[in-house]
Amino acid sequence: MRASETFNAFQAYPTKPKEAKLWDGRFEESVTDAVERLTESIFFDKELYKHDILGSRAHASMLAQQGLMSTSERDSILQGLDEIERRIENGEFNWRTDREDVHMNIEAALSEMIGEPAKKLHTARSRNDQVLTDFRLWCRDAIDKIITYIKRLQVSLVTLALKNDGLIVPGYTHLQRAQPVLLSHILLAYVEEVCY
Repeated sequence: MRASETFNAFQAYPTKPKEAKLWDGRFEESVTDAVERLTESIFFDKELYKHDILGSRAHASMLAQQGLMSTSERDSILQGLDEIERRIENGEFNWRTDREDVHMNIEAALSEMIGEPAKKLHTARSRNDQVLTDFRLWCRDAIDKIITYIKRLQVSLVTLALKNDGLIVPGYTHLQRAQPVLLSHILLAYVEEVCY
């Protein structure tokens, strides 16, 4: 896609009524719609919703345990987060680009749903902490999936090596044929390469 096509795509993006931003009040004018569409990340970071909700559940529980919110406020937050997660998973959640990212979308929806208790969820928690926690939780889950695929690949390579036991093939060095080697040795070398 050329730059002009990208710009036209941003211009065609639908606009919605704007909400106040976290950084409102620092500038005399708000950003243009084109800049807002360029800087929002919801189209890809909404994939972090499970991790964002998981982190918020843990944080709400910690705040209640430390006496920084009541158990009824915690329960209200947890029920609200459960409902938001259900809506997302059923395709009923309205992701809004004017809310910029997954955190702001979930936070605003929670505030609309349960009111005042939702505001306490950011006590002792920065936006950067939230982003980093979400991303680390996502990476942890992604690694678990990748490890499963690596194990399957290793089993497949060992199976192929056993099926071709004794098969001699040309080895290569610097993209040139070298000494004859066993195919099983090559395959098992890849098994060892992907060990974790």
